[in-house]
Order: sequence, then C-alpha cells, then structure tokens
Amino acid sequence: MTDAERSNQALGFAGEEIACAYLRQKKYDILTRRFRMFRGEIDIIARDGATLVFVEVKTRADESFGRPEESVTPGKQRQIRRIAQGYLVENPLGDVGCRFDVISILFRGADDYRLEHFVDAF
Repeated sequence: MTDAERSNQALGFAGEEIACAYLRQKKYDILTRRFRMFRGEIDIIARDGATLVFVEVKTRADESFGRPEESVTPGKQRQIRRIAQGYLVENPLGDVGCRFDVISILFRGADDYRLEHFVDAF
C-alpha cells in the first residue's frame, strides 16, 4: 500500500468516525459499519426510528476532484442497493422501511470540516 493510499484510507476512516458521531447525535442507532458483500461495502447501516438507513460516507480533503457527494454515481448507487439487498437477506427484519442517505464531508483544515447529510439521496 502506498503512502497516498494510506492517506486516503485514513481520511475515509476519519470521515466515517465524524459521520457516526453526527448520526448518534441525531439519535440514530448504528447497527453496523463497513458491511462487505459482493466486492463492495456499505459504510454505515443504522436505524432512524423504524427506518433502516444505508449510509454512504464520502470524504475529501479538497474539491479538486469535485464535491464529495458527486462521487456517488449511478453505478455506485446500484452497487449499494445490491449490497443492501444482501444485508436484508442475511438479516431478515420483516417489513422494514429502508432508505439510502449520503453524508458528505469536506475538510478545510485539520479539525475544520463541512458536513452535509443528504437524506433519502437515491
């Protein structure tokens, strides 16, 4: 693993930590993190009341490659939906409402960042 890959991985992990803290503050119940299936991953699976929420977290150090949320392409959305279906097969929850959220985090400095939560993003 290169230094750049390690740096990107650390940035992504920091973003997920911030997102989880934010969701807990909003009274979400975090069920699992980094759920892997079908060569892909859902960053956070949580409950918002009776609704099961699949959360994609996108973190960037700057906007040189665009806004973080712009990287959740239609292809990425299809992959997340497929993994979510797999999660529901492995964890039968009955007739539960589901939605897909995106949390975008853009760092402006070491401890300065902008967080945007896109509820029911796709």
